[in-house]
Amino acid sequence: MYKGAILPLFYLPPTDFFKKLIANKQNILIEQYEHFPKQTYRNRARIQSPNGRLDLIVPVVKGSKVHTCVKDVKISNDFNWQRIHWMSLQTCYRTSSFFEFYEDSLAPFYSKKFTYLFDLNEQLLQLLLQLFKINITWQKTTAYEKHYPDMLDLRESIHPKKEPEGDFKPYFQVFEDKCGFLKNLSIVDLLFSQGPQSIHYL
Repeated sequence: MYKGAILPLFYLPPTDFFKKLIANKQNILIEQYEHFPKQTYRNRARIQSPNGRLDLIVPVVKGSKVHTCVKDVKISNDFNWQRIHWMSLQTCYRTSSFFEFYEDSLAPFYSKKFTYLFDLNEQLLQLLLQLFKINITWQKTTAYEKHYPDMLDLRESIHPKKEPEGDFKPYFQVFEDKCGFLKNLSIVDLLFSQGPQSIHYL
């Protein structure tokens, strides 16, 4: 029997992340000393666009690759990725039922400059938990450990290239008539579509 779970921090995490977070909320450990892996949810979010899935990627400073601790990965602000992400969220979700209800809470993240990806992800997670009215606290790792015998290790299991576990019951999505239901998108897809009822889905 596991005594909790260890998870990474993601950018606007997928629904599966929140399901696992809630299921293990009594004892959550956040990994901050792993080497930064490429092509994961750590710096990307997947939303629904009129043309299907759309990945929003937070650019990182060149060199923030295999041998850089996640907590030390810097965001590259060489181009205005924040404006692109915010415009994409507005374009894709402006007509959703609850976008206007939450946009004032999210908008500051697309004007304030963040130096570190970890800080951006952690503050976004804090906001999202607040919006969902979920009370979860966590501790952070103090060093990298390959194995945690007493904890459910979820550092690699939630990945864009891996099929998520469990059931994902369909809920109304903005472009469902064009794309069909797309499961395990960023949690904001659920939030903008279901609003306060989102917690019941999770």
